[in-house]
Amino acid sequence: MTDNTQGTAAPERLQSGGLVRRFLARDKTPVSVLCLSALVGLAAGLVATLFEIAVHWVSAQRTSWLRDVLSSALPLWLSAFLISAALAWFGYWLVQRFAPEAAGSGIPEIEGAMDDLRPVRWWRVLPVKFIGGLGALGSGMVLGREGPSVQMGGNLGRMVSDLFRLHDHEGQHALLAAGAAGGLAAAFNAPLAGIMFVVEEMRPQFRYSLISIKCVLISAIVANIVFRCIQGQRAVITMPQYAAPDLNTLWLFLLLGMGFGIFGAVFNRLVTLAQDGFARLYRGQRWRPMVVGSLLGGCFGLLLLYLPELTGGGIALIPSATRGDYSTHLLLLLFIGRVVTTLLCFGSGAPGGIFAPMLALGTLFGTAFGVLAQQLFPALALEPGMFAIAGMGALFAATVRAPITGILLVIEMTNNYQLILPLIITTLGATLLAQVLGGKPIYSQLLHRKMRQEKIGQSPRQTVVNT
Repeated sequence: MTDNTQGTAAPERLQSGGLVRRFLARDKTPVSVLCLSALVGLAAGLVATLFEIAVHWVSAQRTSWLRDVLSSALPLWLSAFLISAALAWFGYWLVQRFAPEAAGSGIPEIEGAMDDLRPVRWWRVLPVKFIGGLGALGSGMVLGREGPSVQMGGNLGRMVSDLFRLHDHEGQHALLAAGAAGGLAAAFNAPLAGIMFVVEEMRPQFRYSLISIKCVLISAIVANIVFRCIQGQRAVITMPQYAAPDLNTLWLFLLLGMGFGIFGAVFNRLVTLAQDGFARLYRGQRWRPMVVGSLLGGCFGLLLLYLPELTGGGIALIPSATRGDYSTHLLLLLFIGRVVTTLLCFGSGAPGGIFAPMLALGTLFGTAFGVLAQQLFPALALEPGMFAIAGMGALFAATVRAPITGILLVIEMTNNYQLILPLIITTLGATLLAQVLGGKPIYSQLLHRKMRQEKIGQSPRQTVVNT
């Protein structure tokens, strides 16, 4: 009896060992590149998490200086203006003096590098983006830290490949993409969205291969683990957990998505117009962005005192909007106001992103739509917060043209997995209508704009309004 058992177990062990050997023989991925991708994820997660902590620290210090130091010597409004103006000036000065490619979100720069169209000068971009971003975001301007996290993550990927002298071009590309995924995964505490952002939104530049997919997965996982070790495992946005809506209400989510499809196409066009307007204002002179940026920063310092809802990235605004703290009219006014402030800040070339401001815009309009739907159809038992969550994904999908990323991003940020069906319907309607209306995804649009500027003879250092 024992001999028969051992006789059958031996062939099973040999067979399983043969399967492992055959798998390893077929898998041509260098183990060293996978190890480097884990290192990239570790660095991207650490930098993105520290960037978030530093932004909150600068904002708190600004309030402390205003309350304890300057307010005793100067009027409160003047102190607020001067502090924010100084912070913004510092951010613009760093960009204009040392790394013009660090202006804006930086995501188009990474896409251009993945397509071998843009150089990656990580030794100057990393410090300028980190410290300059602290100045711009700390001043209260309507900017997000997620785009900078993606750019810094991509630069860390190139830094690792340079430091370890990785000469394989495919491996370099994979680490660049892995860094971008890790940066977004840590910025939003959303590993699936970080992976899908690279695979879906960067699909024209991303080179699909076994090694690149593995590197992106490993980096996003490691970066998110780093974030959760430091900041905890809670969702980025604290919101109620909604049950799945009734099937007879899904047409309202499609209608909302179509509305965002129209607005998304218009918004992308407005971003280009804003950047063109600031370019004409700057006239290629380096001092002009610093003057204009400091004035903008000072104005947002005043808004922080009297109308804080129009300042900052907007993530903190999302829970209060969905709780019903604002009337429908005020939601629409805040929506219009934040559209204007977003265009002013992002169009000016400040070192900050547009991710978070877009999510806030989606929340404001989605909540207003939900309140109106609740009033018009009281028998449907609608919750406005469900439309706020759907609006976040819809505007992201309409502007970035990455619906799957938008769905995953919103679900992971709010922990509302029951709303996946309405989110799919809303983002699908937004994406399809935005595509019908024409135009490119916002980051591709910004990259093509910059390449077109340089083709007509404008050098990178003269390009003061960067993507």
